[in-house]
Amino acid sequence: MSQRRGGLGRGLESLIPTDHGTDDTGFAMLAVDAIEANEQQPRVRFDQATLDQLAASIREVGILQPIAVMRIDESDQYRIINGERRWRAARQAGLHEVPAVIRTVDDERLLTEALIENLQREDLTPLEEGAAYKSLLEEYGLTHEQVADRVGKSRSSVTNAIRLLGLPAKIQALLETGELRQGHARALLGLDDRTYAVHIAQRAVDEGWSVRQVEDAVRQRQESPSEPNTAVVKEVRPVEIIELEQRLTEALGTKVSIQYRKKKGRVQINFASLDELERIYRTIFG
Repeated sequence: MSQRRGGLGRGLESLIPTDHGTDDTGFAMLAVDAIEANEQQPRVRFDQATLDQLAASIREVGILQPIAVMRIDESDQYRIINGERRWRAARQAGLHEVPAVIRTVDDERLLTEALIENLQREDLTPLEEGAAYKSLLEEYGLTHEQVADRVGKSRSSVTNAIRLLGLPAKIQALLETGELRQGHARALLGLDDRTYAVHIAQRAVDEGWSVRQVEDAVRQRQESPSEPNTAVVKEVRPVEIIELEQRLTEALGTKVSIQYRKKKGRVQINFASLDELERIYRTIFG
């Protein structure tokens, strides 16, 4: 089994072979308009509220940490290696120049460094992370093991992140908006029936399922694969409902059933005679 590589804290030089680029080549104040975004930036969404806060901070104290850029060929234009959010916020704040460290790197290292920076800051969504890993695999011919080595992750983490890209678009949308967590999405990878996977994902969102409940639903489906696609999965009941049902049964001395779905439901109290109904009434109302 592949061992987890050393953490991101070792620094970029320990994660990326030094023959992919040279060390820093200089510091300069660069015109904001002379800098362009990195096309291989793993993060594709920038939260506007966060940008607003950063822009306000930059207006007050300036940019405290230089962005890293590379020169585009022999021109006076530069491409961002890392620090795109700071650059965007600086433009929003009305700055004309930003402090920058000019470096020389190739495309693979450019993508890898941008990816590592975002992983360190936990800025990437699960799908953005998977897409970045996939780019390293397809564009630069790296293996899952080599990608894991460069970014300080386990091979299985890289593989699972890439597999998320194969989920149906509806599930990816729920994952992207945060309605569905990464653990839920990983559990759904076990379903070959994509329509049924979407059905389970939507129920998980509507009913607030835990990851364990999604795993149980997937397991049930795998054990009964011949059921029609439209079949409703056997109810995966919240632990809290089961416990409350047991407590009510003990308190009332009769069978109590709680039906719960989509955050609403009903309570059914069983009785065998009018005398028992009278007893239950007195137990509840005194």
